[in-house]
Amino acid sequence: MTDRRHFLKTTSLASVALGLPRSMRVSAPRFEISLAEWSFHRALGRRELDHLNFPVVARKTYGLAAVELVNTFFKDKARDEAYLTEYRRRADGEGVRTLLIMCDGEGNLGDPDATRRATAVSNHHRWVDAAVRLGCHSIRVNAASEGTYEEQQRLAADGLRSLTEYGASHGINVIVENHGGLSSNGEWLSGVMRMVNHPRCGTLPDFGNFCLRSGANGCDEWYDRYRGVTALMPFAKAVSAKSHDFNDAGEETGTDYTRMMGIVLGAGYSGFVGIEYEGDRLSEHEGVVRTRDLLRRFQGS
Repeated sequence: MTDRRHFLKTTSLASVALGLPRSMRVSAPRFEISLAEWSFHRALGRRELDHLNFPVVARKTYGLAAVELVNTFFKDKARDEAYLTEYRRRADGEGVRTLLIMCDGEGNLGDPDATRRATAVSNHHRWVDAAVRLGCHSIRVNAASEGTYEEQQRLAADGLRSLTEYGASHGINVIVENHGGLSSNGEWLSGVMRMVNHPRCGTLPDFGNFCLRSGANGCDEWYDRYRGVTALMPFAKAVSAKSHDFNDAGEETGTDYTRMMGIVLGAGYSGFVGIEYEGDRLSEHEGVVRTRDLLRRFQGS
C-alpha cells in the first residue's frame, strides 16, 4: 500500500510537471474514507449486526478498509483477550484497519471533583490498552465538565493531560470530539487543546455535533458548525462526516458538504474521514451508502 501511494503521488507530480491534460493525470485521493460503527447503532442494539462482524460488513458490503469502533458495543470486553484477538483476526482477514475506539460512559474527564476526575482517567486506561491490541491510533473521549467557561477549560485540560500521558506511553492518541456542552464550542475546545499542549492530544471534528444546550424539543442553542470545524481542524487527528438526510441530488440536507470538505481539505488534512450516519428517515444501510458516495465526490478534488 505504501509503495502504491508513493507511485500515485510521484506520477501525479510528474504529470503536472510534464504539462499533461488534467484528464490524463493520475492522482491519489486527498483523503480516505472510513466507517464509524455508530452508523449501525440500531442494528447493533437489536443484535441484527454482531460487533465482531462489523469490519467484515465494512469491507464486503461497502468496500471500505477502515473502521472506527464504539465502546458501547463491547463494553465488557476491553480486557477480554480472546474476544479482542478474535475481532482482530476478522478485521485483519478482510484487510480492514481499526482506527480508533469512541469511548463513552466512563466518567467526566473534566469533573470538578479531583477524585472523580482521576477515576474517569483511570476508567479510560483499559480502552487505551484495548486500542493497542486492536491496532488503533487513538481513543476518542469527551471533555465534559462543570463550572464557568474558564474553569471547565482548566479542569478538562487537567484530565486530558493525565490521560494523554498514559496514552502516549502506549503509542495511542487521545482525541476529543465536539459532543455537547462547551465541547461543542470550537473556540472553547481549541483553547483546551492549547492548554493540554501535547502532540498526542488532538480533536475529532464532527460535522453535526454542535448543540450547546439541549431542550425538551431538541437543541435550544446551536454553535455554527462551519466555524466550529474551522477552529478544530488545526488539532484534528480524525474527522467525522455526520449525516442525517439527503435530497434527490445526493446532497446532505443539514450540512453543506462542499463548504465543509473545503474547510477540512483547506486545513491540509489528508487522513480518514469517517462516515457517521445518524438519520432515521433512511435505513442505516442507505444512509451509509449515500454518505460514502457523497464523500467520494471530494476525494479527487
